[in-house]
Amino acid sequence: MTARKLPIPHKVRAAIQAAEEKQAADIVLLDLDGLGAFTDYFLICTGFSSPQVAAICDEVEEQLERIGIRRLQREGKSGSDWMLLDFGGLIVHVFTERARHFYDLERLWRAARRVEIRGTGEENSMAEPAEAEG
Repeated sequence: MTARKLPIPHKVRAAIQAAEEKQAADIVLLDLDGLGAFTDYFLICTGFSSPQVAAICDEVEEQLERIGIRRLQREGKSGSDWMLLDFGGLIVHVFTERARHFYDLERLWRAARRVEIRGTGEENSMAEPAEAEG
């Protein structure tokens, strides 16, 4: 079985870049396609303080708005340990370390494909298992 590469959508790459610019840690992209989920992707990352969590969210919103992607919903307020941004096919979760460990979304969504992030350039892609040859 070989893997084929699929491009990471532009809005997802932009969100990753925004989080990186605000020094988000442990950035993980989960592909929820085929799981009956309400979205296509979860972008999960960590901020080391509540102000950094808010700054990461603000930067993601600003960068996506610049490319014409509007946020549908924002959950959590400044000072929160977990903030969520809903962009339809992409939901961004930004946690403090303690909250990320407590809620452990990667474990809850362990059936999702974890997408390798190698940078935010156009070459970014994700591997998808090819059909088994028979």
